Amino acid sequence: MLKAEGIHKKYGSLEILRGVDLHINAKEIVSIVGSSGAGKTTLLQILGTLDRPDSGTVIIDGVDPFKLNSKALAKFRNEKIGFIFQFHQLLPEFNAYENVMLPALIHGFNKKEASERAKGILEKLGLGDRINHRPSALSGGEQQRVAVCRALMNQPAIIFADEPSGNLDSKNAAELHDLFFQLREDFNQTFVIVTHNEKLAQMADRTLVMADGVFL
Repeated sequence: MLKAEGIHKKYGSLEILRGVDLHINAKEIVSIVGSSGAGKTTLLQILGTLDRPDSGTVIIDGVDPFKLNSKALAKFRNEKIGFIFQFHQLLPEFNAYENVMLPALIHGFNKKEASERAKGILEKLGLGDRINHRPSALSGGEQQRVAVCRALMNQPAIIFADEPSGNLDSKNAAELHDLFFQLREDFNQTFVIVTHNEKLAQMADRTLVMADGVFL
């Protein structure tokens, strides 16, 4: 599903990634751990096509996204990649259903089709009675589940999660972790998760440790 080879990245004279290699299989859940400053988030941003490597190659679902022009890259990202962030990044002026529907509307699905799919995903994740609530009226755990629904909206090839439970209490964090594995079964979903949560890291199929811009 994903192959990254020889990924290097510098910001000025500071070398963040020093030749990272990574292979992820379809339906695999892989956690990436390491101390702050190890390069985890930078790597995730490159894998998610939000930033470009200085050198090296990234192949996602058989495509090198960095060979695409900017318009094609945006389309690829919308279709193939889902994101879950520590701070859910929901739009406060929209309710849960509208937030989840946005990726499909950007993709070009008609509103009826997008609406039906958004409501279906929200219901599947236990949020059927919260679809008309804005983020400010939702609990932290509910907000993050809405963010998961949004990531699933376009049936992406892979979901990248950056500290997805870092802003949740232990109960909501545990529920979110279990949800990732249920989504793998229900949607054949592949996850790459950067986390400091030891329990989530241990649950993953593989745990990769990063230090000083490389995997140990």
